[in-house]
Amino acid sequence: MTRRNHLPGQLDDVIEEAGEGTAADLPPHAEAAVKLDRPLITLFIMAATIMQALDSTIANVALPQMQGTLSATQDQMGWVLTSYIIAAAIMIPLTGWLAGRFGRKKVFLISIVGFTVTSALCGVSTSLPEIVLFRLLQGISGAALVPLSQAVLFDINPPENHGKAMAMWGIGVTLGPVLGPMLGGWLTQDYSWRWVFFINVPIGIIAFFGLTATMPETKKILSKFDFFGFASLSLCIGALQLFLDRGSINDWFSSTEVIVEAMTACVGLYYFLAHSFTYPQPFLSPSLFADRNFVMANVFIFLVGVVLFATLALIPPMLQNLMNYPVIFSGLVTAPRGLGTMIGMLVVGRLIGRFDARAIMAVGLSLTAFSLWQMTNFDLLMGASPIVVSGIIQGFGVGLVYVPLSTVAFGTLPPALRNEGTSFFNLQRNLGSAIGISVVETLLTRNTQIMHSKLAEHITPYMQNSPAVLADRVHLSSAAGIAALNGMITDQATMIAYLDDYKLMMLMTLAVIPLLLLLRAPVKTGKQELAVME
Repeated sequence: MTRRNHLPGQLDDVIEEAGEGTAADLPPHAEAAVKLDRPLITLFIMAATIMQALDSTIANVALPQMQGTLSATQDQMGWVLTSYIIAAAIMIPLTGWLAGRFGRKKVFLISIVGFTVTSALCGVSTSLPEIVLFRLLQGISGAALVPLSQAVLFDINPPENHGKAMAMWGIGVTLGPVLGPMLGGWLTQDYSWRWVFFINVPIGIIAFFGLTATMPETKKILSKFDFFGFASLSLCIGALQLFLDRGSINDWFSSTEVIVEAMTACVGLYYFLAHSFTYPQPFLSPSLFADRNFVMANVFIFLVGVVLFATLALIPPMLQNLMNYPVIFSGLVTAPRGLGTMIGMLVVGRLIGRFDARAIMAVGLSLTAFSLWQMTNFDLLMGASPIVVSGIIQGFGVGLVYVPLSTVAFGTLPPALRNEGTSFFNLQRNLGSAIGISVVETLLTRNTQIMHSKLAEHITPYMQNSPAVLADRVHLSSAAGIAALNGMITDQATMIAYLDDYKLMMLMTLAVIPLLLLLRAPVKTGKQELAVME
């Protein structure tokens, strides 16, 4: 029984060799070593996590400027986002196997190098094919950063500190998408769209050298790679992402391309499931799905992805297109949402060991639903305060859900499955965001058309008091007046469609609260939190 070959911070391996179950049982020198390295590891881990999380939204606001520089159409520019999303989605499930086979530290450092280099290449791109290729490589490189950062924070912290560790991790994961549009708008307007990518370079360099010096390596697991399982799952995920991204552009199943993508996704899923149930060592370990808490937590993180990212996708265009907010100001108005999330996660990090995690998540989901109800009362003449207030409340609610959800998901999962578990957990969050964004944007387009027709059919020259109402704003006797009236109707119809989307997400959030009863209640035993059957 020796510990001298372990790097400082390898908590799980020390515990495993010592044959003991809690961090509290470690010898004083081992626990001190972990404490000395933990803050630095966390700092550099969070730098890499925020860097990757920012890129999920920071490039969106720069697309118009990129389009002019690269001489591309709007439809072609969509591939700048799609290539990154598809590559990241396909590579996330592979993260667990790579970390087990080659070591978590090695995979993490290679991912940082790849993400940093490809970010710089995106910034110097001079044509559309170049930037699409580099964004594809950027998605491949960065896919491992978020799930492995979660696994690292679990392993370097004793069980009683998992809640605080997940609070730090959650801040990075959720703040990135929130702050991305504001930071991207500022860089694009005051400098150049290229700085949207160049900003990753110094962060990546600092994170790489910091983790090289502080991050411990994990034991390697020599396991056979299930190529067919990975290929079929990749086919399913890639086709699904294309289906969701291209469907709204091509009017869904009226397009042959979209039909082929949907069928390909179904075929890939069928072969993946059939193979997984019959192959001795499938790509995703069946043991993951034997843990009820892990399975239910994935259902909830899917919903969090839908609500968080769909809301982030709806608010900026609503502010910019309907209320004529500048890009930077719309980012400033939505930024307090991130502040609410940060406060929620810091608060819940202290509450997680004192109260039932399910009760905390119920409060968080209720606050999220309440904020969405507030958003159903938005109107075209409101100021910025309703957006700020509802954003802070929603961010606080999401923060209350995210931390205990992550803790419950992995609290009963064996450490050997954490690499795979965190990969699948983050895959569900990404799929939730992709499906949520696709659904709300499709409903927005269709409901706008429906409401426009319903409103327009009530506008006639013979309406009671209509001349008095409209005389100061439009002249119905001219073509310009008719166009102005149509614009007014379109704005009102679009606003109603936004409100319908917010109402849908509110109902979804309320509907999922009873599912918290399916989670096993965490009970404290010593310094550990265990999940036991009620």
